[in-house]
Amino acid sequence: MFTAMGALPLLQMSQAARAAEPDAPLRIGYLPITDATPLLVAHHNNLFQEQGLQVEKPRMFRSWAQIVEAFLAGQVNAVHLLSPMTVWARYGSKSPAKVVAWNHMSGSGLTVQHDIDSIEDLGGTTVAIPFWYSLHNVVLQHLLRSKGLESISDGAPTRKQVKLVVMAPSDMVPALANKQIAGYIVAEPFNASAEVLKIGKILRFTGDVWKDHACCVVLMHEQDLQQRPEWTQKVVNGVVQAQAWIQENREETARILSKDNPQRYTPHSYEALAQVLQPELLDTQLYESSGAIVNTDWKEKRIDFQPYPFPSYTEELIVKLKETLVLGRNEFLAELDPAFVARDLVDDRFVRKAIEQAGGPGKFGLTSFTRKESITV
Repeated sequence: MFTAMGALPLLQMSQAARAAEPDAPLRIGYLPITDATPLLVAHHNNLFQEQGLQVEKPRMFRSWAQIVEAFLAGQVNAVHLLSPMTVWARYGSKSPAKVVAWNHMSGSGLTVQHDIDSIEDLGGTTVAIPFWYSLHNVVLQHLLRSKGLESISDGAPTRKQVKLVVMAPSDMVPALANKQIAGYIVAEPFNASAEVLKIGKILRFTGDVWKDHACCVVLMHEQDLQQRPEWTQKVVNGVVQAQAWIQENREETARILSKDNPQRYTPHSYEALAQVLQPELLDTQLYESSGAIVNTDWKEKRIDFQPYPFPSYTEELIVKLKETLVLGRNEFLAELDPAFVARDLVDDRFVRKAIEQAGGPGKFGLTSFTRKESITV
């Protein structure tokens, strides 16, 4: 397991390597999930190149541990990372990195065996999460606590406990099919894949628990922000322009990400990706009747895209992490002040400018850069 302690030597390597590469090209790291969509679309549609950037082909990783190691070692300089992982990276691993934008909103779900019909039914079972520092873990434990269930990491669970195990997203679908786990909570399209393969069903969408939550955010080295601000602005411009394009080109976005695209960005079928990315394919009536969608008035899309990193979200995330079971060295969480983290972890200068250049907040359905978080059960 990748740990904060193991990251410190890599961090020193990263600083040394980056000092010798002031003109490094854009090197994107990603996992083959829909969270990476803006970065991949920006590359595919030459949006980074049109900004005058030199760009290498995005590098795909299999697990969150691998992508973090590559980022800390300086092998990649722009990544989409689970939002709680950025908290761990900056304050647990002491990595000089900053969140510069959101990559997407919602886009995840809790998928379970067909015979599980409620959160209570998960008592006594094992559920997979993608990483301890993930919004998936935060939301899942929020739901479990609401039903009086305790989250554990070791031993056999009782009927009032749920055992959580970390698993790479690509391993979750076969593990569910083989009944090694009762369910998993993860980013798309792995939930849609279970539906397409008819091996599981969605018990709850995470965006129906935490309205318009960020899942993955764009993380960059603080050194780039300080020493290459114009370069950084161009990177963020490309990400924001991609999100604006995606809003109006959902079907083509699914085809760009599909395994049939010559770029082979992901191994997923167009069918599964379309189920996630195209709002008109969302069977709202089915999900409302099954309970996967409870907050019908929210009108949530299965995944949506807007780049602004709301401070209220970061603050609430810190509050939630403090009450969430996370393995490894996590004592730093107790000392974190939510308001401080919202100011220190995130640098929104570049994304504000990029949003204005892309047409303003209204282009992304925003009326302001403030909001109130809505979290239910």
